[in-house]
Amino acid sequence: MTFKLMPSLAGEQAGVASDWICMAGVAAAGPWSVTWGMAASLQAFPGRSSGCVPGAAMPQDLLLLTPAVAAARRWCVAVRQGLARAEFLLLLAATATAAVPGISAAGSTPASRRRTAAADAELLLLGPGQPRPHGLPPLPAGVSPALISHVVLQRLQLPCRVVAAGLEVLPAVPHRQVPHCRPAMCLSTGRALPHPCVARLLAWGEEQGRRWRQQRPGALLVLGECVVGGTSTAAAVLQGLGIDAAGLVSGSLRDPPHRLREDLIRQGLAAAGATAAAPLSVVAAVGDPMQVVAAGVVLGVGGAAPLLLAGGSQMAAVLALVVAVALQRGWDLRPLLAATALGTTRWVASEPGSNLGLLLERIGSHYQLPQPLLACATTLNFANCSQQALRDFEDGFVKEGVGAGGLAVVATLAGVPPARLAALCDRGMEQLLCEPDC
Repeated sequence: MTFKLMPSLAGEQAGVASDWICMAGVAAAGPWSVTWGMAASLQAFPGRSSGCVPGAAMPQDLLLLTPAVAAARRWCVAVRQGLARAEFLLLLAATATAAVPGISAAGSTPASRRRTAAADAELLLLGPGQPRPHGLPPLPAGVSPALISHVVLQRLQLPCRVVAAGLEVLPAVPHRQVPHCRPAMCLSTGRALPHPCVARLLAWGEEQGRRWRQQRPGALLVLGECVVGGTSTAAAVLQGLGIDAAGLVSGSLRDPPHRLREDLIRQGLAAAGATAAAPLSVVAAVGDPMQVVAAGVVLGVGGAAPLLLAGGSQMAAVLALVVAVALQRGWDLRPLLAATALGTTRWVASEPGSNLGLLLERIGSHYQLPQPLLACATTLNFANCSQQALRDFEDGFVKEGVGAGGLAVVATLAGVPPARLAALCDRGMEQLLCEPDC
């Protein structure tokens, strides 16, 4: 098997506590816990042995977005070895940037976008066909990518943790709140978050990462996000760090709002006067809480275990922030870069209105990294699905979110072919349409 390289997208070349864990199916076992049934050993799933083994090539069902083939093979081996104790950590956050007209399609109105993260978390954990307090916000077309994530969690019986890092509307499922955290102000203000808050968020995330590597040595951690307006704060942070990301960042809209974003970013950076030499100041000026918590988790794990940043442009900004902080501390980046990868969807990777591969290349060049950043995409395809809402993904109406791409990557490495995953999503969408409120 070979790992398909996409050269055009690569620029031509408080604690990880067991009381807030969720697993696909049943009753709450604690104040933050939902158990979805017994977790089957991942080695028991059919096709598991077809994943990567030492010296093997990468699966054909994954696309490599950067020219790091040998490193990707080694990472794949580490992931497969850590699958049996893998978990998914979903970070929810909010930014007032989401209320800017024309900035997001994750809800047709600013009011509906306020509940998007809560609704997505509920769909993720409760699934279609179950009562959910917060209905999915109306979309121009398609359906929340949380459906994909739910299907993967259920298929693999993958435990899930949900963290609210500053939300206006909290999900009605077990979750943990980051202490003293609030939604970010619009990035155009240049004062999105208070500086002390950013420092606390980073420290909180690092503590989670450290506890993960101590309690689950070698286990895979998949980190996802749901932040409406988050691609705009991602573009702003990248620009603030000195990386030319203009026109390269994706978004929930079919055509990313590059010009509108650039206007907001220009206003925010001018108002803040933040410089790339102070990465946390950049986040405080134009970022959102998810970015700094996620960066803290990655820094806390520190390359001691395989970690997958499940997402597209937003996770690219997290990677850039991680590198900036690590370099500021004088760290050796090689262990961290070898263990950390970004995983997204084909819909983001091949989107004509953005360029994730080139963006990652520019991050690497900006920081003169010793090796390319690791990034791959699932080949999941909905063209043959019976449900129109899923076929809408193929037309660019929905692309990524709630860790969908990264979890689909994990499904591939766990032996679930993309065609099988698409069929399961088709079935899930049928259940969603049969709900009383649909």
